[in-house]
Amino acid sequence: MSTHPKRFEILLVPSHVDDRGGASVEDSAVRSAVVEATGRTGESGYPIYEGHGLMADIDPETRTVEALLVDGRELDYGLTALIRGPETA
Repeated sequence: MSTHPKRFEILLVPSHVDDRGGASVEDSAVRSAVVEATGRTGESGYPIYEGHGLMADIDPETRTVEALLVDGRELDYGLTALIRGPETA
């Protein structure tokens, strides 16, 4: 039985924003999606999570996005993928 989280929320945040004017990271995100574990492992060796147009290999221990496709394409330059979660339910 896997102890990996079942889902994460991925936030796509502009990396060029130095001062968010007091806004939270969540409020600064240009897109967010809840992704759920698929039970598969990606080429990176980490579990694959999918949902709402995002497919990500996520290291559940460090909560790091190791690979990411957004609507089937690589992440645009200038955007950073951040993790919120994990949700264990």
